[in-house]
Amino acid sequence: MIKFNSHGKLLLTGEYVILSGALALAIPTKYGQSLEVVPNNKNKLFWKSIDEKGNVWFDDAFNLNEIVSSEGSKNNISIRLSQILNTAKKLNGSFLNTKQGYTVTTKLDFPKAWGLGTSSTLINNIAQWANVDAYQLLEQTFGGSGYDIACAKHSTSIIYQLVPDNSLKTSQQTLAPKETSRMITEVDFKPSFKTHLYFVYLNRKQNSRDGIAQYKKQTFNLSETISAISSITEKFMTCTTLDDFMLLIDQHEEIISKVIQQQPVKKQLFEDFKGSIKSLGAWGGDFVLVASKTNPESYFHDKGFKTVIPFKDMIL
Repeated sequence: MIKFNSHGKLLLTGEYVILSGALALAIPTKYGQSLEVVPNNKNKLFWKSIDEKGNVWFDDAFNLNEIVSSEGSKNNISIRLSQILNTAKKLNGSFLNTKQGYTVTTKLDFPKAWGLGTSSTLINNIAQWANVDAYQLLEQTFGGSGYDIACAKHSTSIIYQLVPDNSLKTSQQTLAPKETSRMITEVDFKPSFKTHLYFVYLNRKQNSRDGIAQYKKQTFNLSETISAISSITEKFMTCTTLDDFMLLIDQHEEIISKVIQQQPVKKQLFEDFKGSIKSLGAWGGDFVLVASKTNPESYFHDKGFKTVIPFKDMIL
């Protein structure tokens, strides 16, 4: 039996413009997903996925010669899993190229709807099992910037950037394997005011692929925006007071609002809140970052948002 584990993720700065080269601050979470592989003698791949409450939310069996559901399932999850596994086989011809069967069990320790990386943790776990590059596997399946894979792999906060080949730096930054356009710098993001930071779930899951697709349709020059967001990311790391941090959040929200032509979440849902609120990742769902001088739990509970997680309970 072998077992793999990957961390969940949150993107604190740089949403959308991370795709265009902006510096972004991302954090791995205490929540994640495991993948356990046990050999069997049935020449099939049996797959079971278990949620944070111990309930089975996906169960199927696959033929090994070409990874398709042996039951002929047209379930979207079966189809997507087949795509990932077959892509991994293309990247490593020896993966699952055997008569040996396997029983695979994945376990989440957070609700799927939270948007903390159900897909990215799965991709990273499968990549480890298949001995392939997780960034390549992501690119050929879900796509995206890859910051979520970096979070899955790292145990500390990171500064993440996609850059042109001719502008790579070599200092203490780490280039991802087989990638010349990805730089990852481990950082220690634990501000002195962290007890005033919270993560609130907006009661709906947002599909980041839809947001990315919409962003890519933008045609205006982003150079000033990239510079401004990169500057805010750097200031996130050096900020020493809650008041200054709240100003940075408000500035970031205003900039991205203009880029994607959407109202910030505070204006949409929480205009009377005495504090700052920042969307994380694709706007419109999942978690938001809340900075508040007082505990905001009762405020959000009264508005129907019951999941309020303090910084220390979310961040790895």
